Amino acid sequence: MKTQLNRLDRLTLAIGILHIFSFLPIKAQQQKAHNPIIYADVPDLSIIRVGNNYYMSSTTMHMSPGLPIMKSTDLVNWKLIGYAYDTLGNMDELNLRNGKNTYGRGSWASSLRYHNGKYYVTTFSQTTGKTYIYSTKDIEKSAWKGVAFKPMMHDHSLFFDDDGKAYLVYGSGKIRLVELNSELTGIASGSEQVIIENASLPTSTSGSREGLPAEGSQLFKIKGRYYLFNITWPAGGQRSVVIHRADKITGPWEGKTALQDKGVAQGGLIDMPDGRWFAYLFRDNGAVGRIPYLVPVKWENGWPVLGDDGKVPMALNLTANQSLSPGIVASDEFNRGLQDASFPLAWQWNHQPDNELWSLKGRKGFLRLTTGIVNRDFLQARNTLTQRTFGPTSSACTSVDVSSMKDGDFAGLCLLQKDFGLLGVKINGTKRTLVMVNASGDNTEEVAHIALNKSTIYLKADCNFTDRKDIARFYYSLDGKSWNSIGTPLQMKYTLPHFMGYRFGLFNYATKEPGGYADFDYFRISDEIMVKE
Repeated sequence: MKTQLNRLDRLTLAIGILHIFSFLPIKAQQQKAHNPIIYADVPDLSIIRVGNNYYMSSTTMHMSPGLPIMKSTDLVNWKLIGYAYDTLGNMDELNLRNGKNTYGRGSWASSLRYHNGKYYVTTFSQTTGKTYIYSTKDIEKSAWKGVAFKPMMHDHSLFFDDDGKAYLVYGSGKIRLVELNSELTGIASGSEQVIIENASLPTSTSGSREGLPAEGSQLFKIKGRYYLFNITWPAGGQRSVVIHRADKITGPWEGKTALQDKGVAQGGLIDMPDGRWFAYLFRDNGAVGRIPYLVPVKWENGWPVLGDDGKVPMALNLTANQSLSPGIVASDEFNRGLQDASFPLAWQWNHQPDNELWSLKGRKGFLRLTTGIVNRDFLQARNTLTQRTFGPTSSACTSVDVSSMKDGDFAGLCLLQKDFGLLGVKINGTKRTLVMVNASGDNTEEVAHIALNKSTIYLKADCNFTDRKDIARFYYSLDGKSWNSIGTPLQMKYTLPHFMGYRFGLFNYATKEPGGYADFDYFRISDEIMVKE
């Protein structure tokens, strides 16, 4: 009897162990990271590792503050920790003054580096025609100090060599090298030279016309050899990663096509403390914007080999992705303590704000947006406060008190891009009207009008980026509980004039007289939408 029991116990234990192990692959797969690592507009990324921490810079162009800095401890999950600058310069284009703007420009691709105990991040601006270098000793706590000089150097890469010299590598098609002066305040006289005459050649085919010339330079030195990453887009082909290598920074350089899959390209290399390597790249993904991917790298014959058999994997042997909130996007109740920052870092203004015309103190627990000028064009309206939309689905809602708006004012919730969508309250004399504006075609059209007798209205915008549907719908509520569809679906479209993924935003502008204000009670985001096509 005892022997039979022991056999039964052993059999039960064996079955139990097999049962446990049968679930391990599923559980392990659930714990893996997946691409994209960030399903939101975080383009032109540059990543460094300092110890066990990773830091990333990116592009937000016409937004203020600008040049965002993010941190991660696992290369997958990121949080905003600051910006390199609050404002880029004082000019009409940056301030949305006199009918001017800088949509699609502002500051572009940055380069983040760590050298001799100091962090550096650089960028350039077509708007100002300058190159910018920012530095700090403490990337997480200290402010950045900046210098600017002409000319602007397109898609440049900052590089510190072993001998202490600093360079910028830049250009489109023809790649150039300049040495910086010892103070990093300008270019060393007579140092400019062409190091690669045509960096697009590895993806060119005989007789083909050229598409996007090689650009987006990022330069690295690994085991004594120089590696230069670029993106090309050959005509009739897809976005491609091109890598050149050399034993000297001045060349000669040899190049090869490193990746052509899913249009994932532009970025560089990053290593992990355990010795693994990855390429960080991004993908044009329709209206949500340009979204980051990680691609595993192995080394063969002194070359980094990207992908799994040349393909971008969807699953990664890294820590699983967590929510983008509150690291990249964030809800906001607009309640502030004495020691609180004005805004969570997820917020950015559309262009540079007029700081006299917004307040978190005018009414406790509310954001107050006051009109300062008369403007009939939403895209020229100042002080629109924005956050990224995100995929595959995202939603934002707010409550706004319109009782202090003036005749001609329009305030509410927007989806910002060239083909924008608006839902808000317009004041005409003493009448209030809820209006939905759809600008997804060639014309900007008010497609819905509803008389409003209340002073408080609840507004919601849903975005569906699944499989690049890129459809948005707007809703309103009179009690914050029961929601009603309004207007027509917004066909969102990524456009080059704005060069940015769609943004949720809160707005208020005057068309007749300045001085009115709207009070926003909260801004709440979710990944749940009401209609799933």
